Amino acid sequence: MLGYIARRVLVMIPTLFVISVLSFAIIQLPPGDYLTTVVAQLEVEGGEVDSAQLAALRERYGLGESFFVQYYAWISNIVFHLDFGHSFEWNRPVSGLLGDRLALTVALSICTILFIWLVAFPIGVYSALRQRSIGDYAFTMIGFIGLAVPNFMIALVLMWVGLRYFGQSPGGIVSPEYAGAAWNLGKLLDVLGHLWVPVVVWGTAGTAGLIRILRNNLLDELRKPYVVAARARGLPERRLTVKYPLRVALNPFFSTIGWILASLIGADAIVSRVLNLDTTGPLLLRALMAQDMYLAGSLILISAVLVVIGTLISDLLLGWLDPRVRLRYGQ
Repeated sequence: MLGYIARRVLVMIPTLFVISVLSFAIIQLPPGDYLTTVVAQLEVEGGEVDSAQLAALRERYGLGESFFVQYYAWISNIVFHLDFGHSFEWNRPVSGLLGDRLALTVALSICTILFIWLVAFPIGVYSALRQRSIGDYAFTMIGFIGLAVPNFMIALVLMWVGLRYFGQSPGGIVSPEYAGAAWNLGKLLDVLGHLWVPVVVWGTAGTAGLIRILRNNLLDELRKPYVVAARARGLPERRLTVKYPLRVALNPFFSTIGWILASLIGADAIVSRVLNLDTTGPLLLRALMAQDMYLAGSLILISAVLVVIGTLISDLLLGWLDPRVRLRYGQ
């Protein structure tokens, strides 16, 4: 087990290096740079472009250097000083921009993951054990609706419901009167009153998809010979289902941790705009549009690191859950 973890960690190092190079290269693929975007915006607005000032800014930010010089300066500051660079558009350190937004995104995503698991698990098990029942058909229909309807449309509907029936606009994460207030019971209840909307919106599609996966996996396991043999030996149905087929069918709950962690960074930018949430999704979209390479590159790199870490966590949890995976640790 320890050898397996050590090998995976050693493989992560070159993987992250390649990802960092690709991330920095991708954000520089469009022609020009951040100053090119600024010049184009000034020309559209009818402003004057001072070539001397542009040259000074290009020299200050190192935009005139080669790709490898810019990449080395960026990645070395991250590795040795945890300095993600300076945002051109915001004129602030990237780490300062990411602090509050990343914390909010992580909190919302953790709540969304818990919501998905708590809802998908009982419904998926019920649909598999009561196949072709009225409840199975009802949950299937709701699941298809959740997969088909765009998240931003669900957000608009829930905002209307909150305003119409609860007298509270759920936009944002806190009401204006509590924005600058210290934490107390009133502010906590206000945050909880706003929190349910983004959690339900982000969790709808994931819940519907996971219900279908769990249902189909459990149905497949229940038809296998080892289940039939155990049932023939008189093993109680509840114990049989929980001990073997259900454990194997739960693999998707853990194998998806990698992409769930990545979604912490790329949270739905459109939903965040609709709900007025200061998450990392709109920040990444704005950075890509403005060619703010240090900000965009840092967000993409953090997302990639979370994918790698999440994949490692998924593999370890799958080894603990599924004996078939556990036997491969010694290979």
